[in-house]
Amino acid sequence: MRCARHIAQIWLAALVAAGLGGTRVSAEQLSVTPQTGDLQAVLDRAADGDEVLLAPGNYRGPLRITHSITLEGTTGSVVAGSGDGSVITVSAPGAVVRGLEVRGSGLSLETMDSGIFVEQSATGAVVEDNHIEGNLFGIYLHGAPDAVARHNVIVGLRQARMGQVGNGVTVWNAPGAKVIDNDFRYGRDGIFAISSRNNVFSGNRFRDLRFAVHYMYTNDGEITNNVSRGNIIGYALMFSKHLVVRNNVSDHDRDRGILFNSTNGSQIIGNSVIGGLQPAERWATSNNRVAEEGEPQSERGASTQAKGERPGPEKCVFIYDTNKNRIEDNWFEGCEIGVHFTAGSEGNDITGNAFINNANQVKYVGTRHLDWSKNGRGNYWSDNPAFDLNGDGIADTAYRPNDLIDRVLWTAPAAKVLLNSPAVQVIRWAQAQFPALLPGGVTDSHPLMSPPARPKVAEGAP
Repeated sequence: MRCARHIAQIWLAALVAAGLGGTRVSAEQLSVTPQTGDLQAVLDRAADGDEVLLAPGNYRGPLRITHSITLEGTTGSVVAGSGDGSVITVSAPGAVVRGLEVRGSGLSLETMDSGIFVEQSATGAVVEDNHIEGNLFGIYLHGAPDAVARHNVIVGLRQARMGQVGNGVTVWNAPGAKVIDNDFRYGRDGIFAISSRNNVFSGNRFRDLRFAVHYMYTNDGEITNNVSRGNIIGYALMFSKHLVVRNNVSDHDRDRGILFNSTNGSQIIGNSVIGGLQPAERWATSNNRVAEEGEPQSERGASTQAKGERPGPEKCVFIYDTNKNRIEDNWFEGCEIGVHFTAGSEGNDITGNAFINNANQVKYVGTRHLDWSKNGRGNYWSDNPAFDLNGDGIADTAYRPNDLIDRVLWTAPAAKVLLNSPAVQVIRWAQAQFPALLPGGVTDSHPLMSPPARPKVAEGAP
Protein backbone atom coordinates (compact mmCIF):
# COMPACT_ATOMS: atom_id res chain seq x y z
CA MET A 1 0.00 0.00 0.00
CA ARG A 2 2.81 2.35 0.95
CA CYS A 3 4.62 1.48 -2.30
CA ALA A 4 1.53 2.24 -4.40
CA ARG A 5 1.17 5.62 -2.69
CA HIS A 6 4.83 6.41 -3.37
CA ILE A 7 4.45 5.52 -7.05
CA ALA A 8 1.37 7.75 -7.30
CA GLN A 9 3.30 10.66 -5.80
CA ILE A 10 6.11 10.16 -8.31
CA TRP A 11 3.64 10.17 -11.21
CA LEU A 12 1.95 13.34 -9.85
CA ALA A 13 5.29 15.11 -9.57
CA ALA A 14 6.13 14.07 -13.11
CA LEU A 15 2.83 15.41 -14.41
CA VAL A 16 3.34 18.76 -12.64
CA ALA A 17 6.87 19.02 -14.03
CA ALA A 18 5.61 18.27 -17.52
CA GLY A 19 2.93 20.94 -17.15
CA LEU A 20 5.45 23.51 -16.00
CA GLY A 21 7.68 22.59 -18.86
CA GLY A 22 4.99 23.79 -21.30
CA THR A 23 4.38 27.09 -19.49
CA ARG A 24 6.31 30.35 -20.08
CA VAL A 25 8.03 31.28 -16.83
CA SER A 26 8.56 34.96 -17.74
CA ALA A 27 7.78 37.47 -20.44
CA GLU A 28 10.18 37.93 -23.34
CA GLN A 29 11.74 40.98 -24.95
CA LEU A 30 11.58 40.80 -28.71
CA SER A 31 13.94 43.23 -30.44
CA VAL A 32 12.94 44.31 -33.93
CA THR A 33 14.79 46.32 -36.58
CA PRO A 34 13.50 47.67 -39.89
CA GLN A 35 15.31 44.77 -41.57
CA THR A 36 13.27 42.21 -39.60
CA GLY A 37 10.53 42.41 -42.18
CA ASP A 38 6.91 41.82 -41.24
CA LEU A 39 6.35 43.59 -37.91
CA GLN A 40 2.74 42.43 -37.82
CA ALA A 41 3.93 38.80 -37.80
CA VAL A 42 6.12 39.56 -34.78
CA LEU A 43 3.14 41.12 -32.96
CA ASP A 44 1.00 38.08 -33.78
CA ARG A 45 3.63 35.64 -32.40
CA ALA A 46 4.15 37.61 -29.19
CA ALA A 47 2.44 36.30 -26.08
CA ASP A 48 0.73 38.23 -23.29
CA GLY A 49 3.29 40.15 -21.24
CA ASP A 50 5.95 40.28 -23.97
CA GLU A 51 7.72 43.50 -24.93
CA VAL A 52 8.30 44.25 -28.60
CA LEU A 53 11.12 46.79 -28.82
CA LEU A 54 11.57 48.73 -32.07
CA ALA A 55 15.00 50.02 -33.03
CA PRO A 56 15.17 53.43 -34.77
CA GLY A 57 13.89 53.32 -38.30
CA ASN A 58 10.71 53.24 -40.36
CA TYR A 59 8.06 50.53 -39.95
CA ARG A 60 5.06 50.03 -42.17
CA GLY A 61 1.51 50.14 -40.84
CA PRO A 62 -1.24 49.40 -40.40
CA LEU A 63 -0.59 47.29 -37.30
CA ARG A 64 -3.01 45.46 -34.98
CA ILE A 65 -2.19 44.50 -31.39
CA THR A 66 -4.27 41.50 -30.33
CA HIS A 67 -2.24 40.39 -27.30
CA SER A 68 -1.60 42.13 -23.97
CA ILE A 69 1.90 43.22 -24.93
CA THR A 70 4.01 46.38 -24.89
CA LEU A 71 4.98 47.87 -28.24
CA GLU A 72 7.78 50.29 -27.48
CA GLY A 73 10.04 52.44 -29.60
CA THR A 74 12.89 54.82 -29.05
CA THR A 75 13.88 58.11 -30.63
CA GLY A 76 13.55 57.65 -34.38
CA SER A 77 11.13 54.70 -34.28
CA VAL A 78 8.47 55.66 -36.83
CA VAL A 79 5.33 53.71 -37.68
CA ALA A 80 3.85 55.10 -40.90
CA GLY A 81 0.45 54.15 -42.17
CA SER A 82 -0.55 53.59 -45.74
CA GLY A 83 -3.01 56.50 -45.82
CA ASP A 84 -5.93 54.11 -45.42
CA GLY A 85 -7.55 53.27 -42.06
CA SER A 86 -5.86 53.58 -38.67
CA VAL A 87 -2.10 53.22 -38.27
CA ILE A 88 -2.17 51.17 -35.02
CA THR A 89 -5.27 49.41 -33.70
CA VAL A 90 -5.27 48.06 -30.14
CA SER A 91 -7.81 45.38 -29.20
CA ALA A 92 -6.09 43.61 -26.26
CA PRO A 93 -6.72 44.58 -22.62
CA GLY A 94 -3.73 46.07 -20.86
CA ALA A 95 -1.72 46.56 -24.04
CA VAL A 96 0.80 49.44 -24.07
CA VAL A 97 1.94 51.58 -27.02
CA ARG A 98 4.91 53.71 -26.01
CA GLY A 99 7.64 55.90 -27.46
CA LEU A 100 6.69 55.84 -31.13
CA GLU A 101 6.24 58.40 -33.85
CA VAL A 102 2.94 57.58 -35.53
CA ARG A 103 1.77 59.18 -38.78
CA GLY A 104 -0.12 58.52 -42.02
CA SER A 105 -3.69 57.48 -41.14
CA GLY A 106 -6.52 57.56 -43.64
CA LEU A 107 -8.87 60.51 -43.96
CA SER A 108 -12.28 58.90 -43.45
CA LEU A 109 -14.38 60.39 -40.66
CA GLU A 110 -16.87 57.55 -41.12
CA THR A 111 -14.31 54.86 -40.23
CA MET A 112 -12.64 57.06 -37.56
CA ASP A 113 -9.18 56.73 -39.10
CA SER A 114 -6.68 57.41 -36.31
CA GLY A 115 -3.04 57.35 -35.44
CA ILE A 116 -3.84 54.96 -32.58
CA PHE A 117 -7.33 53.44 -32.34
CA VAL A 118 -8.17 51.70 -29.05
CA GLU A 119 -11.11 49.32 -29.36
CA GLN A 120 -13.77 48.53 -26.75
CA SER A 121 -12.10 45.25 -25.83
CA ALA A 122 -8.85 46.99 -24.85
CA THR A 123 -9.73 47.64 -21.21
CA GLY A 124 -6.94 49.49 -19.41
CA ALA A 125 -4.82 49.98 -22.51
CA VAL A 126 -2.10 52.66 -22.22
CA VAL A 127 -0.91 55.02 -24.96
CA GLU A 128 2.03 57.07 -23.69
CA ASP A 129 5.10 59.07 -24.69
CA ASN A 130 4.29 59.03 -28.40
CA HIS A 131 4.56 61.73 -31.08
CA ILE A 132 1.39 61.41 -33.14
CA GLU A 133 1.29 63.74 -36.15
CA GLY A 134 -0.52 64.09 -39.46
CA ASN A 135 -3.45 61.77 -38.71
CA LEU A 136 -7.18 62.42 -39.03
CA PHE A 137 -7.72 61.57 -35.33
CA GLY A 138 -4.76 61.37 -33.00
CA ILE A 139 -5.94 58.82 -30.41
CA TYR A 140 -9.45 57.36 -30.41
CA LEU A 141 -10.59 55.66 -27.19
CA HIS A 142 -13.62 53.88 -28.64
CA GLY A 143 -15.44 52.36 -25.70
CA ALA A 144 -12.28 51.17 -23.91
CA PRO A 145 -12.89 51.35 -20.14
CA ASP A 146 -10.04 52.70 -17.98
CA ALA A 147 -7.80 53.36 -20.99
CA VAL A 148 -5.09 56.00 -20.50
CA ALA A 149 -3.54 58.49 -22.94
CA ARG A 150 -0.66 60.36 -21.31
CA HIS A 151 2.52 62.27 -22.09
CA ASN A 152 1.84 62.32 -25.84
CA VAL A 153 2.45 65.10 -28.36
CA ILE A 154 -0.47 65.18 -30.79
CA VAL A 155 -0.32 67.39 -33.89
CA GLY A 156 -3.38 67.26 -36.13
CA LEU A 157 -4.00 68.17 -39.75
CA ARG A 158 -3.37 71.82 -40.43
CA GLN A 159 -4.48 72.63 -43.97
CA ALA A 160 -7.86 70.87 -44.21
CA ARG A 161 -11.15 72.60 -43.48
CA MET A 162 -12.39 72.32 -39.90
CA GLY A 163 -15.24 69.98 -40.87
CA GLN A 164 -12.79 67.59 -42.51
CA VAL A 165 -10.43 67.00 -39.58
CA GLY A 166 -10.68 65.01 -36.36
CA ASN A 167 -9.75 65.57 -32.73
CA GLY A 168 -6.54 65.07 -30.83
CA VAL A 169 -8.11 62.55 -28.45
CA THR A 170 -11.69 61.33 -28.79
CA VAL A 171 -13.29 59.55 -25.83
CA TRP A 172 -16.50 57.72 -26.71
CA ASN A 173 -18.29 55.67 -24.05
CA ALA A 174 -15.04 54.87 -22.24
CA PRO A 175 -15.84 54.91 -18.49
CA GLY A 176 -12.83 55.70 -16.34
CA ALA A 177 -10.61 56.72 -19.25
CA LYS A 178 -7.92 59.32 -18.48
CA VAL A 179 -6.21 61.87 -20.71
CA ILE A 180 -3.25 63.31 -18.81
CA ASP A 181 -0.32 65.62 -19.55
CA ASN A 182 -0.55 65.72 -23.35
CA ASP A 183 0.33 68.51 -25.81
CA PHE A 184 -2.23 69.27 -28.52
CA ARG A 185 -1.97 71.45 -31.61
CA TYR A 186 -4.03 71.75 -34.81
CA GLY A 187 -7.02 69.67 -35.86
CA ARG A 188 -10.58 70.23 -34.66
CA ASP A 189 -10.81 69.85 -30.86
CA GLY A 190 -8.05 68.88 -28.46
CA ILE A 191 -10.15 66.45 -26.40
CA PHE A 192 -13.69 65.51 -27.42
CA ALA A 193 -15.69 63.40 -24.96
CA ILE A 194 -19.19 62.11 -25.67
CA SER A 195 -21.49 59.63 -23.94
CA SER A 196 -18.97 58.67 -21.29
CA ARG A 197 -18.54 58.96 -17.51
CA ASN A 198 -15.96 59.11 -14.71
CA ASN A 199 -13.23 60.50 -16.95
CA VAL A 200 -10.22 62.58 -15.92
CA PHE A 201 -8.68 65.20 -18.22
CA SER A 202 -5.79 66.82 -16.38
CA GLY A 203 -2.56 68.70 -17.04
CA ASN A 204 -3.01 69.00 -20.80
CA ARG A 205 -1.92 71.92 -23.01
CA PHE A 206 -3.82 73.12 -26.09
CA ARG A 207 -3.24 75.66 -28.87
CA ASP A 208 -4.42 76.46 -32.40
CA LEU A 209 -7.65 74.44 -32.11
CA ARG A 210 -11.37 75.07 -32.26
CA PHE A 211 -12.18 73.88 -28.71
CA ALA A 212 -9.47 72.84 -26.26
CA VAL A 213 -11.89 70.54 -24.38
CA HIS A 214 -15.30 69.66 -25.86
CA TYR A 215 -17.50 67.77 -23.42
CA MET A 216 -20.96 66.38 -24.29
CA TYR A 217 -23.26 63.96 -22.44
CA THR A 218 -20.37 62.95 -20.18
CA ASN A 219 -21.05 62.90 -16.45
CA ASP A 220 -19.08 62.67 -13.19
CA GLY A 221 -15.81 63.80 -14.74
CA GLU A 222 -12.84 65.96 -13.78
CA ILE A 223 -11.33 68.69 -15.95
CA THR A 224 -8.38 70.07 -13.97
CA ASN A 225 -5.09 71.93 -14.40
CA ASN A 226 -5.33 72.27 -18.18
CA VAL A 227 -4.05 75.27 -20.18
CA SER A 228 -5.74 76.53 -23.36
CA ARG A 229 -3.92 79.22 -25.36
CA GLY A 230 -5.02 80.90 -28.57
CA ASN A 231 -7.94 78.61 -29.40
CA ILE A 232 -11.43 79.57 -30.56
CA ILE A 233 -12.98 78.41 -27.27
CA GLY A 234 -11.15 77.09 -24.25
CA TYR A 235 -13.58 74.72 -22.53
CA ALA A 236 -17.01 73.89 -24.02
CA LEU A 237 -18.95 71.79 -21.50
CA MET A 238 -22.41 70.76 -22.68
CA PHE A 239 -25.29 68.55 -21.54
CA SER A 240 -23.32 67.05 -18.65
CA LYS A 241 -23.61 66.94 -14.88
CA HIS A 242 -21.59 66.45 -11.70
CA LEU A 243 -18.33 67.77 -13.11
CA VAL A 244 -15.31 69.13 -11.27
CA VAL A 245 -13.82 71.98 -13.33
CA ARG A 246 -10.89 73.27 -11.32
CA ASN A 247 -7.66 75.24 -11.82
CA ASN A 248 -7.86 75.46 -15.61
CA VAL A 249 -6.54 78.39 -17.66
CA SER A 250 -7.92 80.00 -20.79
CA ASP A 251 -5.22 82.38 -22.03
CA HIS A 252 -6.22 84.71 -24.90
CA ASP A 253 -8.69 82.32 -26.51
CA ARG A 254 -10.83 84.05 -29.12
CA ASP A 255 -14.58 83.72 -28.55
CA ARG A 256 -15.15 82.13 -25.13
CA GLY A 257 -12.91 81.18 -22.27
CA ILE A 258 -15.40 78.73 -20.75
CA LEU A 259 -18.81 77.81 -22.15
CA PHE A 260 -21.49 76.03 -20.13
CA ASN A 261 -24.58 74.74 -21.93
CA SER A 262 -26.92 72.64 -19.76
CA THR A 263 -24.10 71.79 -17.36
CA ASN A 264 -25.68 71.05 -13.98
CA GLY A 265 -24.69 70.20 -10.41
CA SER A 266 -21.00 70.92 -11.00
CA GLN A 267 -18.10 72.64 -9.22
CA ILE A 268 -16.38 75.39 -11.21
CA ILE A 269 -13.60 76.55 -8.91
CA GLY A 270 -10.26 78.32 -9.21
CA ASN A 271 -10.22 78.71 -13.00
CA SER A 272 -8.72 81.68 -14.85
CA VAL A 273 -9.77 83.31 -18.10
CA ILE A 274 -7.21 85.87 -19.25
CA GLY A 275 -8.02 88.14 -22.18
CA GLY A 276 -6.79 91.31 -23.78
CA LEU A 277 -6.42 93.03 -27.11
CA GLN A 278 -5.94 90.60 -29.98
CA PRO A 279 -5.37 91.09 -33.71
CA ALA A 280 -8.74 91.67 -35.38
CA GLU A 281 -7.86 89.32 -38.23
CA ARG A 282 -8.43 86.42 -35.83
CA TRP A 283 -12.15 87.07 -36.35
CA ALA A 284 -11.86 87.34 -40.13
CA THR A 285 -11.92 83.58 -40.74
CA SER A 286 -15.31 81.88 -40.94
CA ASN A 287 -14.64 78.16 -41.40
CA ASN A 288 -14.46 77.43 -37.66
CA ARG A 289 -17.17 79.58 -36.14
CA VAL A 290 -18.51 78.31 -32.85
CA ALA A 291 -22.06 78.03 -34.22
CA GLU A 292 -21.15 74.66 -35.74
CA GLU A 293 -21.85 72.93 -32.40
CA GLY A 294 -24.97 74.68 -31.19
CA GLU A 295 -23.37 77.79 -29.68
CA PRO A 296 -24.79 80.99 -31.21
CA GLN A 297 -22.50 82.99 -33.42
CA SER A 298 -20.98 86.20 -32.19
CA GLU A 299 -23.24 89.19 -32.29
CA ARG A 300 -20.46 90.91 -34.17
CA GLY A 301 -19.94 89.42 -37.61
CA ALA A 302 -16.51 88.57 -38.90
CA SER A 303 -15.14 91.16 -41.25
CA THR A 304 -13.10 90.17 -44.25
CA GLN A 305 -11.23 93.48 -43.90
CA ALA A 306 -10.48 93.22 -40.18
CA LYS A 307 -7.72 95.54 -39.04
CA GLY A 308 -6.37 96.72 -35.73
CA GLU A 309 -7.16 95.08 -32.41
CA ARG A 310 -10.21 94.17 -30.37
CA PRO A 311 -10.80 92.55 -26.97
CA GLY A 312 -10.82 88.80 -26.77
CA PRO A 313 -12.25 86.51 -25.62
CA GLU A 314 -15.58 88.09 -26.47
CA LYS A 315 -16.90 86.44 -23.29
CA CYS A 316 -14.85 85.12 -20.43
CA VAL A 317 -17.75 82.81 -19.50
CA PHE A 318 -20.97 81.98 -21.31
CA ILE A 319 -23.63 80.37 -19.07
CA TYR A 320 -26.67 78.97 -20.88
CA ASP A 321 -29.39 76.88 -19.21
CA THR A 322 -26.90 75.87 -16.53
CA ASN A 323 -28.24 75.12 -13.06
CA LYS A 324 -27.25 74.37 -9.46
CA ASN A 325 -23.52 74.86 -9.82
CA ARG A 326 -20.86 76.28 -7.49
CA ILE A 327 -18.99 78.96 -9.41
CA GLU A 328 -16.43 80.39 -7.03
CA ASP A 329 -12.88 81.71 -6.68
CA ASN A 330 -12.42 82.12 -10.44
CA TRP A 331 -10.53 84.96 -12.17
CA PHE A 332 -12.11 86.63 -15.23
CA GLU A 333 -9.98 89.36 -16.79
CA GLY A 334 -9.74 91.46 -19.93
CA CYS A 335 -12.74 90.17 -21.90
CA GLU A 336 -15.32 92.12 -23.85
CA ILE A 337 -17.97 90.61 -21.52
CA GLY A 338 -17.06 89.02 -18.21
CA VAL A 339 -20.09 86.72 -17.87
CA HIS A 340 -22.98 86.30 -20.30
CA PHE A 341 -25.72 84.69 -18.22
CA THR A 342 -28.93 83.59 -19.94
CA ALA A 343 -31.63 81.01 -20.73
CA GLY A 344 -33.14 80.56 -17.30
CA SER A 345 -30.01 79.41 -15.48
CA GLU A 346 -31.05 78.94 -11.84
CA GLY A 347 -29.74 77.90 -8.45
CA ASN A 348 -26.10 78.79 -9.09
CA ASP A 349 -23.87 80.00 -6.25
CA ILE A 350 -21.58 82.66 -7.73
CA THR A 351 -19.20 83.98 -5.06
CA GLY A 352 -15.57 84.87 -4.49
CA ASN A 353 -14.86 85.49 -8.17
CA ALA A 354 -12.74 88.37 -9.50
CA PHE A 355 -14.06 90.37 -12.47
CA ILE A 356 -11.09 92.43 -13.64
CA ASN A 357 -11.14 95.11 -16.35
CA ASN A 358 -13.79 93.55 -18.58
CA ALA A 359 -15.42 96.05 -20.95
CA ASN A 360 -18.81 94.84 -19.63
CA GLN A 361 -18.67 92.82 -16.44
CA VAL A 362 -22.04 91.08 -16.85
CA LYS A 363 -24.61 90.61 -19.56
CA TYR A 364 -27.76 89.14 -18.02
CA VAL A 365 -30.62 88.33 -20.36
CA GLY A 366 -33.68 87.95 -18.11
CA THR A 367 -36.04 89.85 -15.81
CA ARG A 368 -35.54 88.05 -12.49
CA HIS A 369 -33.60 89.56 -9.60
CA LEU A 370 -30.43 87.55 -8.86
CA ASP A 371 -28.10 88.08 -5.92
CA TRP A 372 -24.56 86.93 -6.61
CA SER A 373 -23.49 86.68 -2.98
CA LYS A 374 -23.87 84.07 -0.28
CA ASN A 375 -23.34 84.08 3.48
CA GLY A 376 -22.25 87.71 3.41
CA ARG A 377 -19.60 87.25 0.69
CA GLY A 378 -19.93 88.33 -2.91
CA ASN A 379 -17.44 88.94 -5.73
CA TYR A 380 -14.79 91.49 -6.59
CA TRP A 381 -15.61 94.03 -9.34
CA SER A 382 -12.75 96.18 -10.58
CA ASP A 383 -15.11 99.00 -11.64
CA ASN A 384 -16.93 99.24 -8.29
CA PRO A 385 -16.19 102.68 -6.73
CA ALA A 386 -17.47 101.66 -3.30
CA PHE A 387 -16.40 102.51 0.25
CA ASP A 388 -15.72 100.24 3.22
CA LEU A 389 -16.11 102.46 6.26
CA ASN A 390 -15.99 99.67 8.84
CA GLY A 391 -13.01 97.94 7.23
CA ASP A 392 -14.54 94.47 7.04
CA GLY A 393 -13.52 93.93 3.41
CA ILE A 394 -17.12 94.15 2.17
CA ALA A 395 -18.38 97.24 0.32
CA ASP A 396 -20.97 99.33 2.16
CA THR A 397 -23.36 99.35 -0.81
CA ALA A 398 -24.56 96.72 -3.24
CA TYR A 399 -23.11 96.54 -6.76
CA ARG A 400 -25.24 96.37 -9.89
CA PRO A 401 -23.31 95.70 -13.10
CA ASN A 402 -26.22 96.66 -15.40
CA ASP A 403 -29.01 99.20 -15.61
CA LEU A 404 -31.89 100.10 -17.90
CA ILE A 405 -29.59 101.73 -20.45
CA ASP A 406 -27.56 98.52 -20.77
CA ARG A 407 -30.71 96.59 -21.60
CA VAL A 408 -31.57 99.14 -24.28
CA LEU A 409 -28.11 98.79 -25.80
CA TRP A 410 -28.35 94.97 -25.88
CA THR A 411 -31.58 95.14 -27.87
CA ALA A 412 -30.66 98.19 -29.99
CA PRO A 413 -26.85 98.49 -30.33
CA ALA A 414 -27.22 101.56 -32.57
CA ALA A 415 -28.34 103.49 -29.48
CA LYS A 416 -24.70 103.74 -28.43
CA VAL A 417 -24.55 107.11 -30.22
CA LEU A 418 -26.79 108.49 -27.46
CA LEU A 419 -24.68 107.35 -24.50
CA ASN A 420 -23.32 110.81 -23.75
CA SER A 421 -26.59 112.62 -24.30
CA PRO A 422 -28.19 114.55 -21.38
CA ALA A 423 -31.29 112.32 -21.53
CA VAL A 424 -29.28 109.15 -20.87
CA GLN A 425 -27.38 110.83 -18.04
CA VAL A 426 -30.66 111.91 -16.42
CA ILE A 427 -32.06 108.35 -16.63
CA ARG A 428 -28.94 106.91 -15.01
CA TRP A 429 -28.98 109.55 -12.28
CA ALA A 430 -32.66 108.81 -11.57
CA GLN A 431 -31.96 105.06 -11.29
CA ALA A 432 -29.13 105.73 -8.85
CA GLN A 433 -31.38 107.88 -6.67
CA PHE A 434 -34.46 105.65 -6.91
CA PRO A 435 -33.34 101.99 -7.15
CA ALA A 436 -36.95 100.88 -7.60
CA LEU A 437 -36.61 102.15 -11.17
CA LEU A 438 -33.90 99.57 -11.92
CA PRO A 439 -34.97 96.56 -13.99
CA GLY A 440 -34.53 92.97 -12.84
CA GLY A 441 -31.02 91.66 -13.09
CA VAL A 442 -27.85 90.80 -11.19
CA THR A 443 -27.04 92.39 -7.84
CA ASP A 444 -24.07 91.68 -5.63
CA SER A 445 -25.25 92.70 -2.16
CA HIS A 446 -21.87 92.01 -0.50
CA PRO A 447 -19.18 92.93 -3.07
CA LEU A 448 -15.57 92.40 -2.07
CA MET A 449 -13.29 95.41 -1.74
CA SER A 450 -10.17 93.57 -2.92
CA PRO A 451 -9.74 90.64 -5.29
CA PRO A 452 -9.06 87.17 -3.96
CA ALA A 453 -5.67 85.66 -4.66
CA ARG A 454 -5.13 84.98 -8.32
CA PRO A 455 -5.14 81.21 -8.87
CA LYS A 456 -1.55 79.97 -8.89
CA VAL A 457 -1.94 78.02 -12.09
CA ALA A 458 -2.61 81.28 -13.95
CA GLU A 459 0.29 83.31 -12.63
CA GLY A 460 2.38 82.60 -15.69
CA ALA A 461 -0.28 83.99 -18.02
CA PRO A 462 0.16 87.57 -19.26
